[in-house]
Amino acid sequence: MTAYPDIKMLIGGEWVAQGGEGTMPVVNPATEEAFASCPKASKEQLDAGLAAADQAFAGWAATPGAERHRIIRRAAELLRERSERIARVITLEMGKPHAQAIGETQNAADLIDFLGEEAKRQGGRLVPVRGPNLLQQRVTNEPIGPAALFTPWNFPINLPAKKLAGALAAGCSCLLKPAETTPASAQLLVECFVDAGVPSGAINLVFGDPAMISEHLITAPAIRKVSFTGSTAVGRSLGALAAQGLKRFTAELGGHAPVVIGESADFDRTVAACAATKFRNAGQVCVSPTRFLVARGIYDRFVSEFAARADSLKVGDASADDSVAMGPLAHPGRVAAMEDLVGSLGGEKGEVVTGGAAIEGVGNFFQPTIVAGPSADSRLMTEEPFGPIAGIVPYDDIEDAVRIANSLRYGLAAYAFTGSLDESHYLGSALKAGMVAINHFAVGSPETPFGGIGDSGFGSESGVEGYLGYTQTKLVTVAKSAP
Repeated sequence: MTAYPDIKMLIGGEWVAQGGEGTMPVVNPATEEAFASCPKASKEQLDAGLAAADQAFAGWAATPGAERHRIIRRAAELLRERSERIARVITLEMGKPHAQAIGETQNAADLIDFLGEEAKRQGGRLVPVRGPNLLQQRVTNEPIGPAALFTPWNFPINLPAKKLAGALAAGCSCLLKPAETTPASAQLLVECFVDAGVPSGAINLVFGDPAMISEHLITAPAIRKVSFTGSTAVGRSLGALAAQGLKRFTAELGGHAPVVIGESADFDRTVAACAATKFRNAGQVCVSPTRFLVARGIYDRFVSEFAARADSLKVGDASADDSVAMGPLAHPGRVAAMEDLVGSLGGEKGEVVTGGAAIEGVGNFFQPTIVAGPSADSRLMTEEPFGPIAGIVPYDDIEDAVRIANSLRYGLAAYAFTGSLDESHYLGSALKAGMVAINHFAVGSPETPFGGIGDSGFGSESGVEGYLGYTQTKLVTVAKSAP
């Protein structure tokens, strides 16, 4: 087994092994083995973290941007140096295949690099004056204050990295509450920032009861910014809490991404990309392609080839076998949710072409599943599965495909594959989502904003937006001292 660290929280610069509310088990989802324990923070420990972040804010905000950049960039270098060990811990905690875990860690380092650079790039702007009595108008972006950061388990390094790097680059102190199921991944990431020189109190790490911690932190007077990645239902609740204190809130919530596939698309390349991306992380990805809308002329062939590729995937315990292509679901509840979703199909609701059942034996495994012709009102076409299930629907004209794609309130990511330049321009404009990718699935680069619309949330992280989201705008206008 991969060397697994003793789980500790970071409060005011001190690593704390004892949780005021006891401990909770850490379970390998591939073996269902509880192999470690994680401390649960008490309200008193949360208050200590809040006080530390509040006290550290002024000093960190006053640190020159070039110095913040130097420290943050060193954290990225340490993450790269430690990527092999961290990737093994990711796989152990949440089942992600090793190659995907390595990719996540390296991408997170790139994100940290980019956002750290923003600390020395963002200097504000001058606005031309309108009259002879005005000397200057300047606009600056100042750090907003201590930030509370909440992240889920499916990308236990990438998601905390973009929040931490954005907040720290802007000059904000922060408290990170990651998923309780992947504590060591977050701890190892935070260690990179601490070892790089982030000062005491500027970064704090706590684990424990999600409902208690989120309410306690968000309603605390010290917190001025909240960033949350997770479900739409929880996002609504946390947004309401943040609104009570008029606190800035960034929410990256659920998705149900459509993929429009035109008859002119490069068929072999398209189906290969769709199969590889759909089953990445066992479909437990907020931007996972889920509703495949395929031109009728290639529909039958696409269903057949997609199903064959799904059947060929090696599913298993990635912590024991690096050749595994798809690991387990996060916990037994996710398996039950997949079974329930498949059980709602049949007849006009959709035909299961391959898969459709839990894999017998130890672990939270579910077969890669392809459903042909799910109806518009089926649960598969209206609810985010967040698992290894894909629905494929034929369309006769591109406007009909767009109508289906835009029929839900979700709007995180949307994709299209086409060989037509006209069609690509039309789809780029017509698809309603925060991120649209044509002829590929890469919507998460360090330089570009990541965020959705509608029930998928609002605000963006990564890109310059990932820095500016932790700032507030100030205008300073200067007139002559005498007429």
